Formats: sequence, C-alpha cells, structure tokens
Amino acid sequence: MPYIINYLTKIQFGENAVDELSSELELLKVKKPLFVTDRGLSATGLIDRVISSARLDHDACVFDETPANPTEAAVEQALTFLRDNACDGIVAVGGGSSIDLAKAVALLFGHPVPLRQYAAIEGGAAKITTDVMPLIAIPTTAGTGSEVGRASLITMKDNRKLGFLSPYLIPSVAICDPCLTLGLPPFLTAATGMDAIAHCVETFLSPKVNPPAEAIALDGLVRASRSLVEAVENGENLTARTDMMMAALEGAMAFQKGLGAVHSLSHALGGVHELKLHHGTLNAVLMPTVIRFNQPECEEKYTRLKEAMGLAPDDDLAAAFEKLNVTLGMPANLREMGVTEAHLEPLAQWALEDHSTATNPRVPSREDFQRMLEDAF
Repeated sequence: MPYIINYLTKIQFGENAVDELSSELELLKVKKPLFVTDRGLSATGLIDRVISSARLDHDACVFDETPANPTEAAVEQALTFLRDNACDGIVAVGGGSSIDLAKAVALLFGHPVPLRQYAAIEGGAAKITTDVMPLIAIPTTAGTGSEVGRASLITMKDNRKLGFLSPYLIPSVAICDPCLTLGLPPFLTAATGMDAIAHCVETFLSPKVNPPAEAIALDGLVRASRSLVEAVENGENLTARTDMMMAALEGAMAFQKGLGAVHSLSHALGGVHELKLHHGTLNAVLMPTVIRFNQPECEEKYTRLKEAMGLAPDDDLAAAFEKLNVTLGMPANLREMGVTEAHLEPLAQWALEDHSTATNPRVPSREDFQRMLEDAF
C-alpha cells in the first residue's frame, strides 16, 4: 500500500501508488485531464497503465510531443491542444521534461502570454499567482524530482534555458510509484540517478540556512549512494528502485534551499538545441569540476557528504564522483557528449546569469565559469 506524505504538496508514495490516480482526480474535481508525456513513453505503453488508473468515462486526451528538453514552442502547442479539447486539469507522466512542460502549460492557462515574463531572471516570480491549472505529476524516472519542485525549466526560442520558479508551480499531487521505473534502461537509470545525487549535493552545499532541508538532502544522498549502482545493474530490484525514487523526491524537497554551479552550467548547456543534451548526464560530467571549485568554501560540509556516501574522511570527493561516473558508464567529458569549442562561447555568461548561481557556496565569476567549462571539456 502506498503511504501519504505532506511536505510542500501531497505525495502518494509506494508500490502501485498509481492506482490512487482516480481518487486524486476526483478530489481535485478534474473530469477531463490532459495527459502530458513523450513519444518514448507512448511507445512503451506505460501511459496506458496510467490512463487505465484514471478510470475515465471517455477517451483520454494525450499530448505526447514533449521534447527531450521542453521548449517554449512545445508549451504553446500543448496549451492550444488543452484548450481545443476543453481539458480541466493536467496529468504529467514521465521524467522532468514532461512534468516541467506541464507546469508551464498550467501556468499559461491562467496567466497571459508571453511565457518569458515569468522567468526568474526576468523578475517574473512575483507575477505568478494561484491561478494555475490543477496538475498531478507521475514520475517514471528517479532523478529530477520535478514532481515536488517549484521550478520549470524551459528552453526559449532564443536557445536560453530559463527557470520559472514559484510555490504555485509545485504540482497539486505527486504520485510516486517505483514500479513505473522498473523498465527504465540502465543508462537512463544512471543519468537520472546522478541528477538526484546532484540535487542532494548542491542543495546541501547551498549557503542558505535550512537545517531540515539539509537533513533531507543527506538522507537522499545516503539512499542514492547505496542503491544507484544496483538499480543500474539490476533494474528489476524494487528495493533499489524505491530507494532511488525516494532519493529523487528528497533531492527536490530539499532544493527549495537552492542549487549551485553544476546546475548553472547544465542549464546553459541544455539550451543548445541541436545537441539535445541530457540534464542528468550533464550534471554527472560537471560535478567533479564544480566540486573542486567549491572546495575552499566547503571543507566541513564535504566531510559530511563523504560520510553519507560511505567514503573515508581522507578520500577526495571530486575523484570519488569521477570513479562513480566510470562505474555508471557516464561520458568522461563534454566533448564525448558532442559539445564543441564553438558551443562554449556564450555559455559562461548564461551560467553566470542562471538563477542557481546565487546559491553556489563559492561566488563564481564569468571567468570561473569559463574555466570550469574548459576543465570539463
């Protein structure tokens, strides 16, 4: 039986939690939801499992055009589809891309366009009100934690990947069923798992004062450290899958405290449309470089991170992440992901301006970001 958690929002967590979808739609008074997902999930039939749990008395409305990195154009397309079908709520099914796109659609349903005016770096958070469409988030990966996050990351038409942040963007309900992750391929398990780890690490290192969030982040890191490799190597291990789903959930519960330079850089790189770079994989590749940059400001906290990861006090934390990346089969550098020197030119400035930079424990300059990109290249 799933159990209910109330922290930021209502969370149904546990094996077969997806069976609670029908009752949650009823509680929200949603009669005709739009299911937002991607083509990959549509092809696996997993979306059919979710739709059947909704127990609808009509054909389901499904938008499955979510791109790997959600775009402003896709948000507009989904919003038109929602309005054309007179839907009164949204069920987002998939990874962070589908959930983030659904958040942006829920926002624009009750707010005037253009979307960009609500971006955090444009001072738009204050413009976001309670007039957001009901949204149920059902993750099928264990990484982004977007199901309980207040952020939506959208790549704009000018290739900038911008964050939209508001407590009103946190989904109305999150349904976290680790059974839905059992079919996730090893590489995606690894990449999304490293995203969860990055959230736990960066939010713990954020200089903002929030001891409960730090405790949650450390618990998430403990779970991910003991279970990620097992989940990659034995994807049918439900105990490991449950640990990873909780680690992803906890990482996002905690990142109300803010993230850091790993995400500043991965957001910048994620805006390079033609490469379609995976966010979690970027976080994995960038983590050792940023860990080294932040070390002068974080020695005490690094000791606690190493303890959570089961490392010895004198182990090098950045080297430990490099070793984990090798074990998981992550790319060794950005170059292996298809990034070229020509792509690097605007990225340091974009990273500097990213909303995550404000909570990095060591204040980075544009030149620092340039050096980090070169080091990871």
